[in-house]
Amino acid sequence: MIYMADTADIKALKELYNFFPLEGVTTNPTILKQSGMKLSVAIDEVSKIVGDGMMHVQVMSSTSDEIVKEAKKYKTYFDLGDNFYAKIPVFPEGFKAMRILKDAGIKVTATAIFTQQQALVAAKAGADFVAPYVSRLDNISSHGIEVVRDIARNMDEYKLDTKVLAASFKTVDQIYRVSMNGSHSATISPDLLMQLIKHPMTDISIAQFEKDGADLYDIEI
Repeated sequence: MIYMADTADIKALKELYNFFPLEGVTTNPTILKQSGMKLSVAIDEVSKIVGDGMMHVQVMSSTSDEIVKEAKKYKTYFDLGDNFYAKIPVFPEGFKAMRILKDAGIKVTATAIFTQQQALVAAKAGADFVAPYVSRLDNISSHGIEVVRDIARNMDEYKLDTKVLAASFKTVDQIYRVSMNGSHSATISPDLLMQLIKHPMTDISIAQFEKDGADLYDIEI
């Protein structure tokens, strides 16, 4: 499983990158609005923390020509090299732009996916990642986990190199279930990333270790 942080919260990212084996960060207009930062500042600050990890930056343009222009600009402006991924929503002009960008050597993440067919078309258009929204699907009774499972099966069955990047989570259980249903990666909020590694029995076990070993570990370090 590839873990990514779905945030532009600089404080939270610094804390997570101290210990969590994250491989990248995903952003979108809503995340930027929550951060209170302009794109130029947010991506610059986030990329300093991410280092050689992946940076997924969403475009805002509505035509393929402008999407391509925007994606190329961001890649050079932020000097992200091969770590840059243009996040493109799945709509006709977006699909067209995906093919053009892939031919130009720019990596693509297809986003705002709600169906297996949207993901499959994006993969055929050259997307490196496809991002189905789990909770938003669950909210409209469309079974987000099953959609992720079907997409993952398609990638395998049709021998496509595209990875499933599950997104939009409300619970740790959703993350567990997508990981058990073939998702290659997940982008997760800082709060849920912290919850992901916690369990009350772990805390109890650590406390017991500290108590039992207090007078036994006599080697100076």
